[in-house]
Amino acid sequence: MKTFFSQVAIAGLLLSASVLASAADVPRTASPAGAEEYIISPKDGATVGKTFKIQFGLKGMGVAPAGVDVPNTGHHHLLIDVKDPLPLDAPIPETDTIKHFGKGQTETEVTLAPGKHTLQLIMGDKSHIPLDPLVESKKITVTVK
Repeated sequence: MKTFFSQVAIAGLLLSASVLASAADVPRTASPAGAEEYIISPKDGATVGKTFKIQFGLKGMGVAPAGVDVPNTGHHHLLIDVKDPLPLDAPIPETDTIKHFGKGQTETEVTLAPGKHTLQLIMGDKSHIPLDPLVESKKITVTVK
């Protein structure tokens, strides 16, 4: 019985390593020349309530849901208070501070604690991998009252 469980554990480890290696080998999708992503609202420096709407803007390309392979499209990811750059050769993780909009959404409502917060958008391809070259918004700061 121990041998069976050992074999299952080894097979699981090999499968996990294979998935991780193939994700890192995935080529980044080219973004269209001149594509721009930006935050329509709130404006940089705005004071907002605890719950507020964020509207996403995009020029020079289209929005498509995750999993849909259409040239010159991608979908938004919202980074809240993210300081470190994301890896560019792997899918953008989904966490409490990195939100995925894989259904093609172009706005959201968030609730944040009082204080200063940064917001930034980054476009991902059908597999949530950042485009090449990177299409991202300027990082803005809002104050939650």
